[in-house]
Amino acid sequence: MRALVHPDGTLVLGDMRFRAALGKGGIRTDKQEGDGATPAGLLPLRRILFRADRRSPPQSVVPIEPLAPDDGWCDDPAHRDYNRPVRLPHGGRTEALWRQDEVYDIIVVLGWNDSPVERGRGSAIFLHVARPDFAPTEGCVALAPAELRRVLAMGLTEVLVAGQ
Repeated sequence: MRALVHPDGTLVLGDMRFRAALGKGGIRTDKQEGDGATPAGLLPLRRILFRADRRSPPQSVVPIEPLAPDDGWCDDPAHRDYNRPVRLPHGGRTEALWRQDEVYDIIVVLGWNDSPVERGRGSAIFLHVARPDFAPTEGCVALAPAELRRVLAMGLTEVLVAGQ
């Protein structure tokens, strides 16, 4: 099942509409590392990571696995592990996936710049939990926790992010 994400921050799935936080850099067709933009295009759901110490696993047709405290994601274009999951500590610039806040309690890894990886085209593009005020993300799409669980349980398999 495919969801459509509009530039106004609305995710549409079937006849339902959900408020979504998008990247602070807007939606871009020419996504680059560090621009804070959400990439436009069709983004398949690759897998789901979740904080088993805080939440039960979401229901989904996508593979699900628990996060570990040493899980990270390489966002260093100069490193061979760019745009790949890594164990921390790591030799390149990384983002920790095990966070104190709740935004990564559920992380859906979206298929962006991963097959093949092109250095500098953007990394760590996820569908995750929105902050309570729906503050912009660094390039991800984020939903309220209950709504994220709901769309995953409905069989979501891809997200189409509409360009501006």
